[in-house]
Amino acid sequence: MRDRTPSGALVSQVEITSTTVQRGDVIQIGGHAYRVRDLFQLPQGAKQLLFESGELLTMHTRTRLVAVRISRRR
Repeated sequence: MRDRTPSGALVSQVEITSTTVQRGDVIQIGGHAYRVRDLFQLPQGAKQLLFESGELLTMHTRTRLVAVRISRRR
C-alpha cells in the first residue's frame, strides 16, 4: 500500500524487523499507534524501541511487525 498525504509525503506499509526498524516508524500494537522515537542495540541482534509516548518494546531477531513509514517528497 502506498498513498500520498496532502503534503505530498509518500506513506507505505512495510514489514519491519530488528534490522530494518527506523526512527519515525509508526507501529500498531493492540489497536494503538506508536511512533518510534529512539532505538537501542541489544545483544544478539535485538533492539529496544522507545516510543514517543514513553513505552518500550524489545524486538528480537525473529520479531516481525507491520509499520507505517512516511517518506518525505524530494
